[in-house]
Amino acid sequence: MLRDSLFFVQRFLAIALLLLAACGGEKKTADESIYLLNRDPVSVRGWILDVADAKHSGTLEIELARRAELFASTSLWVENSQYSSGGIAGNGAFIVLDVPPMNATIGFNAPGAQTAKLTMQGVPGNADVFIPDIILEPNGAKVADPKKILVRLPAGVDKQTPTGKFAVVAGNRVPILATPLSQLTDRREYPAPAGFRPVATVK
Repeated sequence: MLRDSLFFVQRFLAIALLLLAACGGEKKTADESIYLLNRDPVSVRGWILDVADAKHSGTLEIELARRAELFASTSLWVENSQYSSGGIAGNGAFIVLDVPPMNATIGFNAPGAQTAKLTMQGVPGNADVFIPDIILEPNGAKVADPKKILVRLPAGVDKQTPTGKFAVVAGNRVPILATPLSQLTDRREYPAPAGFRPVATVK
């Protein structure tokens, strides 16, 4: 009789623990749930130009070596997103996939610019965001020429057309462009940095 009672208690406790674990796993805060893998993720691509106030060399070889070391020592992430993935190439180009739509923050950790952050607001799902010439600074980031930022949205159009809507990227108001699918084949590829200015002063 005692053995039967103990068996019943043990079985009851085991079932109760399983139920608690199942219920606990389903509970998510509002902040957590919005960053789960989205069906319309955003791709973000571009390249780092430099770190603000970096010491430059007038010698091309030394400057190339400095930047190569800088890029090799830089990492990136997406705040509050466990599914985003990407990386930085040896020339400073980067790509981040599965970024949450609408509002997101891309973080960079570079020598001289720890926890640099680039914010995006109002980016629609499935868009491709292209951000060239990023200048990293402590806790922030800016773009050397904001006019070159592109927010492209796949659409059944014959040519790239403004949608009349805007996103905010690194503090800059950027038009959202409806773009033919044929022009978005590069959205999962590292971009090629355009040119190199070894004597440029970035502040």
